[in-house]
Formats: sequence, C-alpha cells, structure tokens
Amino acid sequence: MRIAAVQHDIVWEDREANFARLARQVGRAAAAGAELVLLTETFSTGFSMTPGIGEAEGGPSARFLAAQAAEHGVWVGGSCPEIADDAGGAGAGEAALPYNSFVLAGPDGTTHRYRKLHPFTHGGEHERFRAGDGPVTVAIGGLRITPFICYDLRFADVFWHAAPTTDVYVVVANWPAARRHHWQTLLQARAIENQAYVVGVNRVGTAGDGTEHAGDSRIVSPMGELLATAAGAETLVLADVDAAEVAATRDRLRFLADRRG
Repeated sequence: MRIAAVQHDIVWEDREANFARLARQVGRAAAAGAELVLLTETFSTGFSMTPGIGEAEGGPSARFLAAQAAEHGVWVGGSCPEIADDAGGAGAGEAALPYNSFVLAGPDGTTHRYRKLHPFTHGGEHERFRAGDGPVTVAIGGLRITPFICYDLRFADVFWHAAPTTDVYVVVANWPAARRHHWQTLLQARAIENQAYVVGVNRVGTAGDGTEHAGDSRIVSPMGELLATAAGAETLVLADVDAAEVAATRDRLRFLADRRG
C-alpha cells in the first residue's frame, strides 16, 4: 500500500479555509497513487483550545474527510476536536469537552475513530479536552493500522501493547519546532522497538498561539530506516509499505517474544 503524509500549514480556527486548501492536497496524493492519505493533528482548526472549538461527532471535519475519501476512492484521516454523541457517564462539565479525535474515513463510507489517550498537560490540553480510552487498530488492504496523536508518541507502553496486532503506526501531530529532535528520534525508536512501520505527519508554519512547527514528517521502516522524509515546507511524503515486510522482520529478529510486562 502506498501511504501519503500531507505535511501542511493550518489556517488558525478557519475550517472552511483549511478544507479548501487540503482538498487540493488530498487530490495530489491520490493522483500519486496513495491509498491512504493522512492529514495532521487538528488539521481543520490548528491546535486551538478556545472554548467552543469542538464540533459534533460527525461534524464538518469528519464530513470533509468522508467526502474526500468518496471522491478519490482512498482512505483519508486526520484529527479534529469532536464532542461525543454519548457522554458515557462523564460529569456535566467533562461531557461538554471535546476529544482530540483521529477520524479515518474510507471510500466505502465507513468511519473509524481513535481518541487521543494523553492530552498534552504541559500545554493545558487536559483542561480543554477529554482523554480517550484505548488504542484502536483498523485493517485496511491487508495492513493493520494503529493511529496515535502527537503527545502519545512519548508513551512507549501503549505502542508496545498494540504491537502484536499492528503493522503500521500512524502519528499525526502539531509537534513544536523547539522539540523537533525528540519527534524525529521517538518516531524511529517506536519503529525499531516494535518492528513496525511508523508514519509521522506533522504540520508546518506558525500557530495562532505563536508556536512554530518544523514539519519533519517521515515514514520509517520496521528496521528504523527512513523511507521518506520532509523538511519545513508544505509537501507530500510518500512511501510503499507491506505487511509481509513486518512479518519477515519479526520472524528474522524475534525480539517481541522476549518482552516482559
């Protein structure tokens, strides 16, 4: 399967402007043969914690992803702030908060969701967003794909627990340029230690709060090799991935079986 990571800037809190810009990028990725097209974390709003930034589950951002998937016959994913249809027993204040939700829309009309497990407390995200419950793995074209969002990358245990049923980890982000070395290193570490592909999709440009983003999107092999990388401009990062390569790597180097805990 060919995967495209769309490294893009984001117009702060302007969904319609971002939809217009990103529709062209998804079209470019599909034309390049991508079957899975990935946008960044909070692709439609930027990493905003403005009260009221959340949208209904299945709202405009999810509908945009679904429309792009249907139009181009590909899978399209990215994260957006979504308020769950069912509060699930949360308190009144918590229930009104959105999740940072990765939405994956398929060309057949199906939709899958993963909700960010680790809100970024250093930036106050835990005060504005609810935490999700656990990882989600989706089978697409013979690949088992497990998405995570930005700060989740720092928590190796959730990647470890998902490894037996994962061929490709996806990490969508608004990772700041000030810690770009961490981003680059952790993406490769997650690939090496889990013997799986890792696709890191990060934004570029300056956020509305002044945070600078350097991109550095990349696709990493199960052996930790960089298959495709980007620097600090808007671009597509493309690579072909194969579940058989994951299986062969794990069979040749049987490290996962020695894991404890």
